[in-house]
Amino acid sequence: MTSSHETLAARIEARFTAGVLRVASTCGELTYEVGKADIVEVATALHDEPNFGIDQLIDVCGVDYLTYGEVEWTTNSATESGFSRGVDRKPVILDESDTFDSRRFAVVYHLMSTVNNTRLRLRVFTGDNNPPIVPSLNAIWNSANWFEREVFDLFGILFEGHPDLRRILTDYGFIGHPFRKDFPLIGNVEVSYDREKGRVVYQPVSIEDRTLVPRVIRDDNRYSVDLKDKADNG
Repeated sequence: MTSSHETLAARIEARFTAGVLRVASTCGELTYEVGKADIVEVATALHDEPNFGIDQLIDVCGVDYLTYGEVEWTTNSATESGFSRGVDRKPVILDESDTFDSRRFAVVYHLMSTVNNTRLRLRVFTGDNNPPIVPSLNAIWNSANWFEREVFDLFGILFEGHPDLRRILTDYGFIGHPFRKDFPLIGNVEVSYDREKGRVVYQPVSIEDRTLVPRVIRDDNRYSVDLKDKADNG
């Protein structure tokens, strides 16, 4: 990590004695986890106070930690059929549970100071509410407007105080949030242009379930013992 980022880290930890937790990094990047109740206060200080000078919000990303850390591809023996989470899972389009795991959904803010030439990342978890919700930072960095709309569209995370929280990438009538881990990999509808009707029409997905992992071939005559012996003997 550069000296300028170490200086920034020291200033952050001196300024915010509570509500901000540094996240360990293996690549020398500066990341802090911030409580949902503290994110507006912390972001305002980073933007307004000269010691930080965080004048740009570069990006806002959603994260779904569902099944995070599970090694689903590890097996004790090879198979002839392979494995495909697109086939074997039973995903849902909308999760109607009352609550989520409190650390399932997170919002990550990528920040930069053009004055101090430093970069910073903040992560805030949405808590256990369904739908997940965090405060909007649009009033601090107006570039958050479309970024937050994208996170809402793809992950279903609401931003309290956003001036115009609408879908931005999917269609107006789209159901569900396609970047959630439990959303069907093949989707739930497909669209095509109908020449007779003169418009785009929706229809059920026609993609067939299929295994996406290469098949393991157990028997192959190229590896026959007889053939190997003949090759060795010339």
